[in-house]
Amino acid sequence: MCGICGQVKVRGESAVDRAFIERMMRSMEHRGPDDGGTFFSQGIGMGMRRLSIIDLESGKQPILNETGEIAVVFNGEIYNYQELRDRLIQKGHILRTHSDTEVIVHLYEDLAENCLQELRGMFAIALWDGRTRKLLLARDRVGIKPLYYTLTPNGLTFASELKALLQEHSFPRKVNPSALHGFLSYSYNPGVETLMAGVTKLAPGHYLTFLDDTVTTREYWDLLPYFAEKGKARMRSEAELSDLLEESVQLHLISDVPVGFLLSGGVDSTIMVCLSAAKRQEGLETFTIGFEGYGVEDEREYARLAAKRYGVRYHETTIGAEQFYDFLPSYVWHMEEPVTEPPAVSLYYVSKMARERVKVLISGEGGDEAFAGYPRYRNTLWMEAMKTLLGPAKGLTSRALGSLKVAKLRNIAPFFDRAFDDYYDYGFAASPFELFNTQASQIYSADFLTSLNGQRDNRPIKHYLDKSKGKSLLSRMLYVDTKTWLPDRLLIKADKMTMANSLELRVPLLDHKVLEFAAGLPDRQKVWFLSTKRILKHTFEKRIPIEILKRKKAGFLTPYETWLKTCEKKVTDLLTDRRTIERGYFDSRKVSELLLKPWKAEGRYSKEIFNLVTLELWHRAFIDAQMDLAHN
Repeated sequence: MCGICGQVKVRGESAVDRAFIERMMRSMEHRGPDDGGTFFSQGIGMGMRRLSIIDLESGKQPILNETGEIAVVFNGEIYNYQELRDRLIQKGHILRTHSDTEVIVHLYEDLAENCLQELRGMFAIALWDGRTRKLLLARDRVGIKPLYYTLTPNGLTFASELKALLQEHSFPRKVNPSALHGFLSYSYNPGVETLMAGVTKLAPGHYLTFLDDTVTTREYWDLLPYFAEKGKARMRSEAELSDLLEESVQLHLISDVPVGFLLSGGVDSTIMVCLSAAKRQEGLETFTIGFEGYGVEDEREYARLAAKRYGVRYHETTIGAEQFYDFLPSYVWHMEEPVTEPPAVSLYYVSKMARERVKVLISGEGGDEAFAGYPRYRNTLWMEAMKTLLGPAKGLTSRALGSLKVAKLRNIAPFFDRAFDDYYDYGFAASPFELFNTQASQIYSADFLTSLNGQRDNRPIKHYLDKSKGKSLLSRMLYVDTKTWLPDRLLIKADKMTMANSLELRVPLLDHKVLEFAAGLPDRQKVWFLSTKRILKHTFEKRIPIEILKRKKAGFLTPYETWLKTCEKKVTDLLTDRRTIERGYFDSRKVSELLLKPWKAEGRYSKEIFNLVTLELWHRAFIDAQMDLAHN
């Protein structure tokens, strides 16, 4: 695990500035405090910071092939590297280390870009082929590891973190208005755009080549073709799933340093511990976090139950409102892309605790997207079925629900009168009150609305909805979420908050073989009547505590609405500060009105206010460069 960075010049006519590469590496030292390395050749420079996990002694990067013509820097883990290494040796390759990084170099020698199909793991790869003067950048199939790049007339610069790109002193720090609107609409940025103008994310399952001064991007993997109803008997599917998950977890346990588990008390994380406890001889370490007295369900009761069931070591911590708010500037600095994901703050603190004992954490992240665990999947299927039954009366039903006093019923009323593709784009997947999309004129300034100039039509979620037409409704929801919500909100949180503590996070449920298997299951094995994640629960119903199996889906709840209210003065001071107002995005009078609502309307607009707080802190960190010196 590490951070990678580099720059390639057009035509290779000038040397890469070594001091620039070193600044990039220093900005990401938290990603790899154990070691660093560089590679330079005419027109190319690459660097890395290493968090040593496998082959601690000889696995230093960059790693070159036998002739020194091919060099690679790599962030992530290749879980099938031992199998690949044996195969390469049998073919005559000379491998000097026992690291997973080295297999990438030699696979590329044999297969060029097709080598990516052989890799089972999480990765961001930069490979320089000196024979053809080609740079290859690649990102794992679902986007577990991040990779950013920027193009200039002089060449291409890439890095694991956006802040590394900003180490170029001449980099123009400007906001991308389209991405700003996207963030405020969804509370994250779906797609490859970032809020920093000129910086792009390499999409999951894609690779990029820079050859003859031309940039080409191609997709090498997509989940969509696997959504085909295989119609297997449930018992057969359960047996296959059990074997597949056991294999995935065992591969993810490969490490030369201590491994621990995030234990939330939910089904997914409990399954991870269940599958590991019986195989590891030494005691497993598990970690969780709680929020006493904040009116949310405390996960610790269930986490303790699971820890006791499997005989593993258990550690817990708690945080409160002041810790939450005081950490937000650092949260934004580490996240880099503005993401309103309150549980990310909790993940930072539990990771900080875990880092005292382990260097690798395993999480149950991804189970909901693979096996349809979110209640919105079930609810959407029911609602669409009701709309079909209601026929022409669905409009009348929408108006009737909208007149009710029960907030939950009133909030779903608009969806009864809209097509699925419309509301899943700007509906369940977006800001619940659409304050920043269909009603943007209520808060945006006139000047900012003009600057958007039609850019609000750039909607990645709609792209994937269109691409998945012809698949079942559930398959389409899972596909869209796997391409947007998962990499651009959940996985970025998982990577950035754990790496902030120099800790590697692994996600066995997002092994691509698990995702492909899950995609091919019939819908009824995932959602059936009121049951979600049906096959996963059936497969492990005799192996995990019934209290955990039957508990209502809670998610990783964080009492951020209460915390924002506790810090009301700080929030108000930030959002009404002259510097904030002079950004020119919002009508200051409307913002002042909005600030009165969360405390008087049961938190109705707390998410929107948190969006504004996150956005302003992002500006101060990355546009004003207020935090660079504090952290570098």
